[in-house]
Amino acid sequence: MCRGIRTSSAHGYKTEGSALACATSIVSEGTMQPSTTLSVGRRLARHAPILAGLILANLLAWAWAFAAFADYPAQLATALLAYLFGLRHAVDADHIAAIDNTVRKMMQEKRQPSAVGLFFSLGHSAVVVFAVAAIVMAATALQNRITGFREIGGTISVSVSAFFLLALAMINLSSLRAVWTAFRRARAGEAICDEQLDLLLNNQGLLARLLRPLFKMVTKSWHMLPIGFLFGLGFDTATEIGLFAIATTQSAHGVALWHIMVFPVLFAAGMALVDTLDSLLMVEVYGWAFVKPVRKLWYNLTITFVSVIVAVGIGGLEALGLLVNKMQLSGGAWDVVAEMNDNLAHFGYFVVGVFLFTWLASAVIYKWKRFDQLSPEIR
Repeated sequence: MCRGIRTSSAHGYKTEGSALACATSIVSEGTMQPSTTLSVGRRLARHAPILAGLILANLLAWAWAFAAFADYPAQLATALLAYLFGLRHAVDADHIAAIDNTVRKMMQEKRQPSAVGLFFSLGHSAVVVFAVAAIVMAATALQNRITGFREIGGTISVSVSAFFLLALAMINLSSLRAVWTAFRRARAGEAICDEQLDLLLNNQGLLARLLRPLFKMVTKSWHMLPIGFLFGLGFDTATEIGLFAIATTQSAHGVALWHIMVFPVLFAAGMALVDTLDSLLMVEVYGWAFVKPVRKLWYNLTITFVSVIVAVGIGGLEALGLLVNKMQLSGGAWDVVAEMNDNLAHFGYFVVGVFLFTWLASAVIYKWKRFDQLSPEIR
């Protein structure tokens, strides 16, 4: 039940009984603490186990590589290339958008999303590891069929990725208007119960209920594991590393399987490192917005708008690219779509930049417009 509070507005008046801050602190047992209430040291300590585990995994992967290829500089160079492929693949636009949107969703639900990027990348990496192992053990058989499998896997991967992102966009769009209305009411000093606010930010509308089965499963970080696996079925990166393994086997006779598996492990280590850092970064960014209810409204208004644009842009581009590929469309706008899909990997850096810029701009405008004066205080 909402408690009576006193809210001062940017216009100088106060409203008794406003329910906007019936939960001034959204921190409760088992929920996340806003990052702005913690010192830098405590924030780092909170993520220390994940970061330490990732660093250790990367070091162990490289120790394995050096142990396997200490006398083979060419193989070490190939190992470095596989690692760089993992670092690059981690910032693919669909990776970043899926991770960032899922972090925001889980924080709205007051859940712990710090390992979202880690589990997403682990699921994705599993495809790479399994594929490389299969290729190494049956190189000759797969050589003749890999093109068809890659095409089928690519279609599944792009379809899942596009649907996931477009569904996120539709859910965000359905809540954007409601959040805007709630923010205007709060700015005018009207009462809004925090429970109602959570319903708005957790996307409880009709459209959200229709699409909820896909996202209902993502209530814990590890639930991103199967989604990451589905995203990884494109098989293009697995094919590249599989070809490395085949080439290595052919050029260095007698190389053991456990040596060849260094390549996908390095790929996975690099991708997990970057994707996990991205989710941790987003936890800190989103944490700023969850200290005060009005700030929570304002930030969600801005970031939801950007999320819609990003998800529609990338998901729509993937869907159009699938049409271009399957229907062999060409000319004019279709060539532009094909070119953009060929360079989709570079969009990940842009998406990270957009989210960071939006956070900074949101904080500046929040202070400039003195929205903080709308913050309620308990009587």
